[in-house]
Amino acid sequence: MSITKKATVLAVGLGMVGGLAACGSSSDGGSQGSGDSKTVTLVSHNSWAASKDVIAAFEKSSGYKVRVLEDGDAGQAVNKAILTKDNPQGDVFFGVDNTLLSRALDNGLFQPYEAKGSDRIRPEYRADQDKHRVTPVTTGDICVNYDKAYFSKHELTPPDSFDDLVKPEYKDLLVTENAGTSSPGLGFLLGTAAEYGDDGWQDYWKKLKANGVKVVDGWEQAYNEEFSGSSGGKKAKGDRPLVVSYASSPPAEVIYADPQPETAPTGVATGTCFRQVEYAGLLGNAENTEGGKALLDFLIGKEFQEDMPLNMFVYPVREGARIPEAFRKFGPQAEDPQTMDPAKIAGNRDQWVKSWTSLVLK
Repeated sequence: MSITKKATVLAVGLGMVGGLAACGSSSDGGSQGSGDSKTVTLVSHNSWAASKDVIAAFEKSSGYKVRVLEDGDAGQAVNKAILTKDNPQGDVFFGVDNTLLSRALDNGLFQPYEAKGSDRIRPEYRADQDKHRVTPVTTGDICVNYDKAYFSKHELTPPDSFDDLVKPEYKDLLVTENAGTSSPGLGFLLGTAAEYGDDGWQDYWKKLKANGVKVVDGWEQAYNEEFSGSSGGKKAKGDRPLVVSYASSPPAEVIYADPQPETAPTGVATGTCFRQVEYAGLLGNAENTEGGKALLDFLIGKEFQEDMPLNMFVYPVREGARIPEAFRKFGPQAEDPQTMDPAKIAGNRDQWVKSWTSLVLK
């Protein structure tokens, strides 16, 4: 899953109605490209969502019909795009994040294009600025969430940092996702590597394992089945009051509740956050390059950037884009999240995941 992220994952994952899929969308993986100069095909992960009227406005102004091909979670979608790069499924790919960016760039997935309006993107989210092969579109924070009711009932202060999570009072309380199969799981691993360094993160995970951390395959299982604070999901709530999720999960809990509570039932341990950025790019052998360029311009335009938060539960990257009040009130971004240069992620990711797997899962 990506920053990442997350509208359909957070909304549908909570057992509620989330954002509307793009007009004319499709999940048929059998066709290649659009085959029509008036159709532009966006390939993405399953968490893509946008309001129908916003997509319709783009279609009217640009003259292009938007077709969306959802292709699994973020990691699956990126890998499939790389495998099919010589005969791509579409024109634009959206959903490669900073944890996987180097893989896409090293495999020549995208062709250069500097989207109109790129100068309005916040500088800290820009990447590949010499070649302009990718355009930042969304950002968000992967953080530990906590169940307020549990900590109130047990008269226990919620954790706020990575250091807190290994303390005895939080033993057997945390569930996280597999760093090898899950985007938030990988983001959490990278957050610990950024916090403790190349020589210290493994010792930290030894302590976390000794303190009873539970690892499951993906976000939906962790949040909806294991986390005691989730209000959604088809299965009974779990008994773990700490879960690796997103800073935008508490707003989702409020927005889709009926009736809406005055305060979010879940909170964020802001000292455990890792900043995630999602990018889009023009696929190297796109059939409709002009349509793809127009779509990239649209993705960083003010209308889409302001529509996006309540559909995909992520933050805009465009300066001046309005942020929903619920985000400011219930899920503000971390003031000092962990970050890591994509080049360092590229040089260490595979080995870190391999070491993490051996250390934590065996």
